[in-house]
Amino acid sequence: PTRDMGVVSLELILKDLDSVERRIDRVQRAVKAGDKKAAQELDLLKRVQTHLLDEKSVRTMSLMGDHEKELLDSFFLLSAKPILYAANVAESEILTGNVYVEEVQAWAKEEGSEVVVVSAEIESQLAQLAPDEKNMFLEDMGLENSGLERLIKAAYHLLGLITYITAGVKEVRAWTITRGTKAPGAAGVIHSDFERGFIRAETIKYEDYVRLGSESAARQAGLLRAEGKEYVVQDGDVIHFLFNV
Repeated sequence: PTRDMGVVSLELILKDLDSVERRIDRVQRAVKAGDKKAAQELDLLKRVQTHLLDEKSVRTMSLMGDHEKELLDSFFLLSAKPILYAANVAESEILTGNVYVEEVQAWAKEEGSEVVVVSAEIESQLAQLAPDEKNMFLEDMGLENSGLERLIKAAYHLLGLITYITAGVKEVRAWTITRGTKAPGAAGVIHSDFERGFIRAETIKYEDYVRLGSESAARQAGLLRAEGKEYVVQDGDVIHFLFNV
């Protein structure tokens, strides 16, 4: 598998190198015209070019601060994207892995990527089972979660994403936000009016909500918190937003 991974990686690097070299030509003209911002961009582009010429993915580059990260993101380079590898194994190897999994894990570690070991055979069987049967099947296999669930969690972690929940009378819904998002920004994912007229976020930890069974029970137990504009939403928060526009 590492041979195929290397081929794909090199193709992305060559594509990025072509994009960077064309951008360098364009930015150099702006530098000659006296554009100071273009000079900063040119410096980063040349470092990226050198990195790519060494057949290294851009994601492995060392950057100097958030400014360079934002600038690099604006280049939209393929080899700068985070990578998650799914290593498919036989049912009998789901807990132990094999030599190929070890190769993939070593490769991923070197480039700062992640690996999830899955078994398509097991996932196929799980897809045909009822929820209760799935739990029993996973327990018998010595697994806490399905491969699909582990893949989703790993992808969220890699992309810096979390989920918060709204639980109304008509529906319960999960909303995806970037880790570190404050309450008004999280509210804005539902509707811009929620963010514009944000008052507060009535928040319950997911574990408390499930254990107590309802918002009213959590309120009576003193586990419902009123959070303001500076509150950083946590993964799994159950939130009721109050707003006025």
